[in-house]
Amino acid sequence: MENQEKKLRSGFTTGSCAAAASKAALLMLISNTEIHNVTIQTPKGIPYNAEIVDITRDEEGKSVTCAVIKDGGDDPDITTGARICATVKLTGDGEIIIDGGEGVGRVTKPGLDQPKGNAAINSVPRKMIEENIRQVLNGAGIMDLGASVVISVPEGEELAEKTFNPRLGIVGGISILGTTGIVEPMSDRAIVDTIRTEIRMRKAEGYRILLAAPGNYGMSFLKEVYGTAEETAIMSSNFIYDTVRMAVEEGFEKLLFAGHIGKLVKVAGGIKNTHSRYGDHRMEILNQIIQDILPKALLPQMDDLKEQIMECVTTDEAVKIIDQKGLSKDVSKEMTRRIKANLEDWSEGRLKAEVIIFAGENAELAATDMAHEWLGNLK
Repeated sequence: MENQEKKLRSGFTTGSCAAAASKAALLMLISNTEIHNVTIQTPKGIPYNAEIVDITRDEEGKSVTCAVIKDGGDDPDITTGARICATVKLTGDGEIIIDGGEGVGRVTKPGLDQPKGNAAINSVPRKMIEENIRQVLNGAGIMDLGASVVISVPEGEELAEKTFNPRLGIVGGISILGTTGIVEPMSDRAIVDTIRTEIRMRKAEGYRILLAAPGNYGMSFLKEVYGTAEETAIMSSNFIYDTVRMAVEEGFEKLLFAGHIGKLVKVAGGIKNTHSRYGDHRMEILNQIIQDILPKALLPQMDDLKEQIMECVTTDEAVKIIDQKGLSKDVSKEMTRRIKANLEDWSEGRLKAEVIIFAGENAELAATDMAHEWLGNLK
């Protein structure tokens, strides 16, 4: 399957793999034969012809286990190559019971797709599994029977350490995911969906103020300087505008952003996504702030400063030069003001924002008026 625009190969989600393995296991259980390929229809309408491996049958012949090897296409997903296994047995009660086994995480916090205590098998994969199980039962004329399906992922617990699951409060393994059944290579959608999930969790946990940081630097700053627990903040990555909009949609009225100047200076310039592919402009924005805050009479004296800043590779270098000119406090204060104004503007006036920016080794540069107070009263 080809993604024509990006020339990258699409793949299939863990949800598609789980549904295919479940269908195959039930077919083999009913027919008492082995099959090595099975086809399911994904929610996107694209058929998935999956290879079936690791077929085993219990000694009494009451259950069959098999696996599908996850192929994520050209998407750099850590679950690519993982074995997604399904163990299926007939129950006779007409119900389809779906649960997670080894290597599938379990939900421990509110606000996720599944309630606390459930296996982290999301709604769409559950629906796909049930539909395929019922299709097989109906085809065999035994629709009055039910089935028990247990999805497991060997090495899933180790794989989960490289995902967002520990931050989301999903313990013991990976999640079985997918809304279309298809993995779109290099898509930003999965990241945005994860950010929304974290926002919903904070709301469900009773937070009145959403604390956000663009990345690991911001998270470390909050932890080391203020002792803020990592699970308190959500990581927005480069999706600043999207985070603001989702915060509004999920019912937050207050947003506190803390981050390194290298990311947030872009927000001061009105840049909605801080990834470098959308442009850099960090030094131009810094120079614009300097030009705007200085009296016109002093501007000719600052031509050399502007050139030095434009030659900087990092914002930390630029901060040192600005500091040497005695402008650090004023520039940083104006920067936070502009960041705050843009965040509130992007929310269309539906939330209030406060901002903390830092540079170098966790050195706070500036904060808006209520930022520290909000940080101490998030709930």
